[in-house]
Amino acid sequence: MKKLLIVLSFALVLFLSTSIVSSAATNVYTVKSGDTLYKIAKTQKVSVSNLKIWNGLKSNTIHPKQKLKLKKTTAKPASKKPTPSRATSGSVKKEFTVSSTAYTAYCKGCSGVTRTGLNLKKNPGLKVIAVDPKVIPLGTKVHVEGYGYAVAGDTGGAIKGKKIDVFIPTQSKALKWGRKNVKIKILN
Repeated sequence: MKKLLIVLSFALVLFLSTSIVSSAATNVYTVKSGDTLYKIAKTQKVSVSNLKIWNGLKSNTIHPKQKLKLKKTTAKPASKKPTPSRATSGSVKKEFTVSSTAYTAYCKGCSGVTRTGLNLKKNPGLKVIAVDPKVIPLGTKVHVEGYGYAVAGDTGGAIKGKKIDVFIPTQSKALKWGRKNVKIKILN
């Protein structure tokens, strides 16, 4: 009987310590191959900017096996920061004119998943632009004349220099966008 009590006590202590460790572990994420900050932010329900701040990241570069802090905010929904594609304001860091075209997630050979891991087929309402990361870094919040607030979340083979490609969910509307010069504002 004593042995049974000792075994049960040990099992209980082991169970409790495991649950404490696993709850603490939910505040840390180990980067896997193929992960992006955007994919992690989306699955963990945190913002990319918070991930970067909490982990002292100066760029969007992460590496497999890297540990990222996931401090979830407990802010009230009214005070939540809007998603980049729904942002309504922000201080303008830079403004310039770019040549723009449009793309969809349904072209031949397209996966519908952006360079930053956003699935445009599952989220056709997202406002995303493809950019040359040397000109506009991935993850940058922008305002595009005639398109609205968006995030630089994709790249493209023909997108070099001051060119962008705006994501539009339907091919007919993308064709209607055509090619035009638009003013773009880089936001803080």
